[in-house]
Amino acid sequence: MSRNYKEDQSNEVEALDSIYCGEMEVLQTEPFHKFQIPIATEEYYAETNEDSEQGLACKLVFTYTETYPDSAPLVEIEDAENFEDNFEGQLLEHLRQTIDENIGMEMIFSLVSSAQEWLNVQWDEHKKRQEDERARKVQEVEEAERKKFEGTRVTVETFMKWKLDFEESTGIAAKREKNNDSKKLTGRELFMCDNTLNDSDIKFLLEAGDSIENVKIDEALFQDIGELDLDDDDDDDEDWVPGAEDDDD
Repeated sequence: MSRNYKEDQSNEVEALDSIYCGEMEVLQTEPFHKFQIPIATEEYYAETNEDSEQGLACKLVFTYTETYPDSAPLVEIEDAENFEDNFEGQLLEHLRQTIDENIGMEMIFSLVSSAQEWLNVQWDEHKKRQEDERARKVQEVEEAERKKFEGTRVTVETFMKWKLDFEESTGIAAKREKNNDSKKLTGRELFMCDNTLNDSDIKFLLEAGDSIENVKIDEALFQDIGELDLDDDDDDDEDWVPGAEDDDD
């Protein structure tokens, strides 16, 4: 007795409509039934923030063939949401394998259940990858912060090298060299620093064997000395010795 494929197909559609009440949508009945059933992960229906991902979802579109279920139904995927680039092809391949395992039996319910399970697995793996990536980024930030406090072990050699590099890069070394060049002593500074200049010319004459009587003084240099404004405060004269004037008299 030959199988009545048309009747078997109608019976399955009726059963599926009762199982997926309100979700299944029949798109056509002739020449063969064509209908769609939506599937999604649990998170897709949960209330989430706009910035958060909402899980995976799509619609499975089935079209019976003339000899279904002894031959494979046509399967399409529409309105896929949050699918990665290769998800659609992978899901179709997964469904083809399930079809091969169920040839000869009404299989739409098995195909929908298998596709639903596949979505859940993919979403769980996706969430794990996302969590691993977030953990990796947190670890990188923590490692960077730790290195800031850890720093580099300082030795005399590394400090001196850093000091030279720092002074070179900031111009401190060049400025120091310039300051050293500008600190050359003036004639007055040399005079003040050279104690040998404190000795009078008379001392050198005496050491040379000349007597004080042979020293010639140009009196013209002292003719206008009375016009000089001399301070009477002897305390300001560092060379003044009390009583020295009385001895000269």
